[in-house]
Amino acid sequence: MASARKRFGAALSFLLAGTMVPGAWAAQGASCEKPVYLTFDTGHMGIAPLVADVLKRQDVRVTFFAAAERTQTDGNSLDDHWAPWWKARAAEGNEFGSHTYDHAYWRGDVKGSPPSFRIRPSAGPQDGKESTWTAAEYCANIRKSSDRLEAITGKKPLPLYRAPGGKTSPQLLAAAKACGYEYVGWAPAGFLGDELPSEKFSNAKLLTQALDTIRPGDILLAHLGIWSRKDPWAPANLEPLIVGLKAKGFCFQTLRQHPDFRAWIASHP
Repeated sequence: MASARKRFGAALSFLLAGTMVPGAWAAQGASCEKPVYLTFDTGHMGIAPLVADVLKRQDVRVTFFAAAERTQTDGNSLDDHWAPWWKARAAEGNEFGSHTYDHAYWRGDVKGSPPSFRIRPSAGPQDGKESTWTAAEYCANIRKSSDRLEAITGKKPLPLYRAPGGKTSPQLLAAAKACGYEYVGWAPAGFLGDELPSEKFSNAKLLTQALDTIRPGDILLAHLGIWSRKDPWAPANLEPLIVGLKAKGFCFQTLRQHPDFRAWIASHP
């Protein structure tokens, strides 16, 4: 056990020093036998600069799902303040998808035709107010985020979206798919726990759990800032998680490379 810890420590020191050979990511992507797919949803953006630094240092590309959520900079995560940040992530080769523009939670299906849904946004002018949206209105909110991302990055987002909280129904998913957006969830082991209360789920516990349970092919989920967690996850865990998974032979890919979505993406350019 001691020797294993020593080997892991050596790997951690090497990779944290930023000594990865430039271009190694491209070679790794071509020969990736144990892929994982790290994804980030937006949040208060307080840790966004740190996340960017870690991903760049570790030569890792991820997929971001963006909504116009309230931020610590008194705006929203897709406003002009954050536009340069998103543009820089695009230039590094990261991918993007919609998280609905108003971080719109599905609350239930409404009986009748055409399809409609009870929706409660947690951002935007209807923050906290539940109302009924048609399928077309829901699709428009997905598309609004995607369009904004393309406008500020110059890169077309993937035809993928993630519903806030992962809350969906078969009818909701069918409506989104009909307007060109495939849903992306996450693996059970890929829930990295940054939304959980730090009093009960320490960063050390979450890191150990992730390194023990993540398997090849898993989609991993984290956020760019969670208001409720007192001990933020990313400063303590993001880089050790990446380093630890690399030490176990894992490699990182974006959802553009995911076998479940490649055909869909190719058919929706």
